Amino acid sequence: MTLLELENVCRNFGGLRAVDDLSFQVEKREIFGLIGPNGAGKTTIFNLINNFVPVTSGRIYFQNLDITGLKPHNICKLGIGRSFQVVRPLGRMTVLENVTTAALCRTERLDYARTEALEMLDFCGLLSEKDKLGRSLSIGNRKLLEIARAMATKPQVLLLDEPAGGLNPRELDEVIALIRKIRDRGITILIVEHIMKVIMSISDRILAINYGAAIASGTPREVANNEKVIEAYLGKEYA
Repeated sequence: MTLLELENVCRNFGGLRAVDDLSFQVEKREIFGLIGPNGAGKTTIFNLINNFVPVTSGRIYFQNLDITGLKPHNICKLGIGRSFQVVRPLGRMTVLENVTTAALCRTERLDYARTEALEMLDFCGLLSEKDKLGRSLSIGNRKLLEIARAMATKPQVLLLDEPAGGLNPRELDEVIALIRKIRDRGITILIVEHIMKVIMSISDRILAINYGAAIASGTPREVANNEKVIEAYLGKEYA
């Protein structure tokens, strides 16, 4: 069952086409990887899905509903959650307050939102940090907080933008395990990641893009062995 679909999506910034006639579908309960060199347009695609940046042309569908142009908070309420590449917790608020704020997307009751936040912190391995200020966390725990906040909005589709960036090997393994746990809860995941250990080990399918356009798609093995992908990352001579 297709949950999320982009249809001939383009995004121009002046004379630059950052996303070029891109179409793909994400199926329910799969982990769909999105890869490409720096500047390929991966984060822009996330911004288009959430309508943080409007599409220039094309359509975006969620559960067969055309969400193109909807306000970001309405897209979130429909069931599309998101983490960000640059993690910015609410620094003067505690970890628990950070996640409670996100949970208020689904309820006006503070006690209910706090209960949901505690559950998400426990799920993400951050319960012991709940009373610390957001700004005091290590980079690894900030990444986990970012995921916990997104999960508190109760998404059906979770967009993860480089959740493993800057982590050490132990933290990488923890994030991989957490992403699998999220999928086991029935949540569909669209993930952007540069660390191949992560993207290749967890993805069911991968789409590789370059200059905003699709260059290869398939299983992790198929994409890793694709000559266009190797050329985009390592250059023509290596390919």
